Amino acid sequence: MTISLHGLRVAYGKKSVLHHVDVHAASGRVLGIIGPNGCGKSTLIKAIAGLLPVQGQIRFHGATQRPRAIGYMPQDSQAPAALTVLEVVLLGRIAQLHLKVHDDDLNAVSQTLGSLGIGALAPARMSDISGGQRQLVYLAQALVAQPQYLLLDEPTSALDISHQLEVLAFVRGITHARGLTTVMVLHDLNAAARYCDDIALMSEGRLVRCDAAARVLGQDSVSEVFDLVTESLRCSDGIEVLVAIRKKAVAP
Repeated sequence: MTISLHGLRVAYGKKSVLHHVDVHAASGRVLGIIGPNGCGKSTLIKAIAGLLPVQGQIRFHGATQRPRAIGYMPQDSQAPAALTVLEVVLLGRIAQLHLKVHDDDLNAVSQTLGSLGIGALAPARMSDISGGQRQLVYLAQALVAQPQYLLLDEPTSALDISHQLEVLAFVRGITHARGLTTVMVLHDLNAAARYCDDIALMSEGRLVRCDAAARVLGQDSVSEVFDLVTESLRCSDGIEVLVAIRKKAVAP
């Protein structure tokens, strides 16, 4: 299963936000979307999810018809505070419910919550759990229907560093194991280097480069797009990461 964008354009009213974006996301690989604030990352994810009118083409495994098997986690997920964690995650299987909750649905919810380490939260109300826990709940909601395509907009923004690494490793693991096509917006460049197979680097609504993570996350590309002075370091596991040293000096 693949996702291919061809000449994708999105505008909010008269303001163009995405300009002729061509991106390919491969099956069994995590594609990370990175770039400065306001460059169109979230708009790109929403467009793929079918939440925005677009020009150009979005193809799912060669077809223009959007499949039902899409798991989408927006940046600003919200649910009524009175709902329990179990109820919120169960909504992720709404296409399978057919007016009745079956044992298979409840088992899928239980397994998904357990895989994210939050099984004990099932009876808790959304109003009674932390922001980081809510983020894990919404990730579970995106995963519970076992989608073929997974679209995640900053899935770890409310998590502490330990849970960030755990969740990103989990997402990459299930992507590889299930052959999912995963597209994920991230701000942390080093997390992207470690957990994304491919990277789409964006700037001002345009695609700068899309390639294997190690090829995109070079000092020159990142320094230019983010206007930073950086240094490259190689970790003991062979992953090369970038350290931001300072903002580039403004020419007089």
